[in-house]
Amino acid sequence: MATSPFGDLPARAAPAAGALLPADTQREIGHFNVFNVADLMLSYRGRPPMNFDRRTFYKISLIDGHSRIEYADQVVEVEGKALWFASHRVPYRWLPHDLEQVGYFCVFTEDFLLPGKGGGGLHELPIFQAGICPVIPVSEADYAAMATLFEKMTQEITSDYAYKYDLLRAYLLELIHLGQKLLPAHTAVPAHNAPARLTAQFAELLERQFPLETPQQQLRLRTATDYASQLAVHVNHLNRVLKETTGHTTTALIASRMTQEARMLLKQTSWTVSEISDSLGFADVAHFCNFFKRQTGLVPGALRD
Repeated sequence: MATSPFGDLPARAAPAAGALLPADTQREIGHFNVFNVADLMLSYRGRPPMNFDRRTFYKISLIDGHSRIEYADQVVEVEGKALWFASHRVPYRWLPHDLEQVGYFCVFTEDFLLPGKGGGGLHELPIFQAGICPVIPVSEADYAAMATLFEKMTQEITSDYAYKYDLLRAYLLELIHLGQKLLPAHTAVPAHNAPARLTAQFAELLERQFPLETPQQQLRLRTATDYASQLAVHVNHLNRVLKETTGHTTTALIASRMTQEARMLLKQTSWTVSEISDSLGFADVAHFCNFFKRQTGLVPGALRD
């Protein structure tokens, strides 16, 4: 009879590895990890080494080198030291221009950072709000302080300390607050007045519709009326508030985000134009192509030529 690596138990009776861990530890594993960029570059072969597609993950990266970050439909060229916050709601890629890259990054779920909250809450932090530029240049001193935190995370995650995940959460929160302190003053303070609050609620609801991960997934909310209904306000009130706070109508903001998603799907997936059109809720491909050309001046196929 085959034996297990756990002694004389029959192989079929061997407990799953996770079952040998305390219940609290089982819940934490897989919800947080930390990496060294220099180590990652050893296996780099021209593929983006920091393209995490799992929907639930947030990422914080401390990088030093010459690279390009594609975030939604924006491109940021990085020269030197930078702190980069990525949300699972917006597609992204990190493309190093050479192999001389150093730094760290960690990935984590909202449930890891805010246990017991059942999801929700992390998006209220200024650094993860829609419209915030997630790439922040950092000084030598700030880089050193943040690198120390990443080193502590790296050491702690392999320790046998019973409360190591609580300590990792504390390091992670400190890193987030260090990043938020580097934001411009007007973005680092949560909005409390009614128009700003409604605008933030709309932005959050809009971002929750994305990313589209399979051709079978359908955009749930598409029109200004859809969003107004979800937010329990009249569509005219929502439009007036958004026009005052952003300078754009509800319809224009929705169209802009749909265009951003279409760009990413065209550039980073093998979906057909028809599949992208269906997922975004267009009646037919021609309607989608006309919409895309109005928004960008290009036909969808031009992004793949």
